[in-house]
Amino acid sequence: MIGYVTIGTKDLTKAKAFYTELLAPIGAKILMEMDRIAFFGTGMGQPMLAVCTPFNEAGPAPGNGNMLSFPVASREDVDKLYAKAIALGATDEGAPGERMPTFYGGYFRDLDGNKIVFCKMG
Repeated sequence: MIGYVTIGTKDLTKAKAFYTELLAPIGAKILMEMDRIAFFGTGMGQPMLAVCTPFNEAGPAPGNGNMLSFPVASREDVDKLYAKAIALGATDEGAPGERMPTFYGGYFRDLDGNKIVFCKMG
């Protein structure tokens, strides 16, 4: 159902480095890129994350209530990837933990303030 989700950045070079390192453990890499946008994913035809400088050349702004969720294989993966995000310069929005009996997540904001969670459901 989802082809890709796009988030804005003020520095595409830094954003590509951040997401390349952060998403490598879950098998994602840059699949396609052009002058102002890069698409990360595990394969064409799978959902992707696009990071771009805004087309209208205005500054990027994270949406209020918007959040990206990356499902991972285990709670340990949530812990590791959350820690990696923080080490890469992300800011804490909620350390890994159980939010309800079937949801374990670690929340952070990327270098541009976009809210993201790595999670294990079930």
